[in-house]
Amino acid sequence: MSLNKEYWEDRYAKNFLGWDIGAISTPIKEYIDQLDNKELKILIPGAGKGYEAEYLFQNGFRNIFIVDIALKPLQVFKHRNPGVPEDQLIIGDFFKLDLHKFDLILEQTFFCSLLPKDRTRYVIRMKELLKKGGLLAGLLFDFPLTENGPPFGGSVDEYKSLFTPFFKIKTLERAYNSIPARQGNELFFIFEKK
Repeated sequence: MSLNKEYWEDRYAKNFLGWDIGAISTPIKEYIDQLDNKELKILIPGAGKGYEAEYLFQNGFRNIFIVDIALKPLQVFKHRNPGVPEDQLIIGDFFKLDLHKFDLILEQTFFCSLLPKDRTRYVIRMKELLKKGGLLAGLLFDFPLTENGPPFGGSVDEYKSLFTPFFKIKTLERAYNSIPARQGNELFFIFEKK
């Protein structure tokens, strides 16, 4: 299976968007609501239609970069948010980004969309993109790992094993405020780059 640009463009063309809940997810919204520093440099990879970025912009955050490998979702985001600078909307491969020194990276369904063989690459890339002490925060799925994805599952033990070489685990717990369709299947996390 190849989860390349064509694969994701095809999913958008066919409107096969099971991950798209049509709004910012409650756990991430409540996390953002606790952020005081509007100057944070924030990255949202695999942003899709960018509900998290939209919420950030609406709440005074301006140093936000969103990335998706597919063009269509970023076009939809730009249509809804015409004031967002073009250079902060990046169509491209997350693993080839020429960006760095982020204070915060938000994770919302991107990790689970990658083939499991790419998970170590994801962790290393996150480490490279964050400044020292920077945070990776968001949601990870908590259901048995499957080859029938995306989404692909995962577990607390797997995530600890993958991330602890590069990150300090500040929070990794069941999300109490998931949307009903994902209740019991999401972990909220905050990892700090070592």
